[in-house]
Amino acid sequence: MPNVAAIIPCRYGATRFPGKPLADINGKPMMWHVFQRARETQRVNDIYIATDDDRIAQQCEILDMPVIRTRSSHPTGTDRIAEAVRVVDAEIIVNVQGDEPMIDPRAIDAVIEALVESSGEVLVTNGCHAISGSGDAIDTNNVKVVCDVSGNALAYSRLPIPYPKGDAVRHLRQLGLYAFRRDALKLFSSLEPGPLERAESVEMLRFVEHGHKVRMVEVESGNDIPVDTPTDLERVRQAMMQRTA
Repeated sequence: MPNVAAIIPCRYGATRFPGKPLADINGKPMMWHVFQRARETQRVNDIYIATDDDRIAQQCEILDMPVIRTRSSHPTGTDRIAEAVRVVDAEIIVNVQGDEPMIDPRAIDAVIEALVESSGEVLVTNGCHAISGSGDAIDTNNVKVVCDVSGNALAYSRLPIPYPKGDAVRHLRQLGLYAFRRDALKLFSSLEPGPLERAESVEMLRFVEHGHKVRMVEVESGNDIPVDTPTDLERVRQAMMQRTA
């Protein structure tokens, strides 16, 4: 098995939720919970936080989480990781987004294993799972993905795709979870964001628009709740309290 590093990109200045990585969940910042989920995997060897913010870096030092300092100008978390990986010794790098405190460790392992088992023409694997309700399908905070017959992403959108003109359709939600071959990160940062990426604010569209394969890996629908808003944060707090009750 190749050496695998998980990097958690964290920025303080999110437009919808400033300071999100440091938001308190049961006495610990959100990014700490993401770090713990990565520690619970079977395939990850090393874990890092990547940030440009002094407040986040200080908390990493207090909580004994390795931190890599990056520039502040990165448009996406993957661009930040592409800089951070220069000081990381790993053949496969997993982007575990810092707003996924309830990500299933088995899902992290699944995207790693799928990349290892795929051909070299697959640059990245991306987790996804089935959406259970129509409310989640129309929620623009949930990115939907459609795939070709081989499981490669054809398109991502915040709108429901495919559109159910006739019979009911099955929607897949993209997870903020990607496994990259090392060279793929260099390629990603060298590509210009296309019109779809800029319109949808979905970073994997950069590979799709430039004709590169993103292999989707469907994982079991679990209790993961991505935190996009303070309302999501409260849902996570309640869910974690129920787990420990």
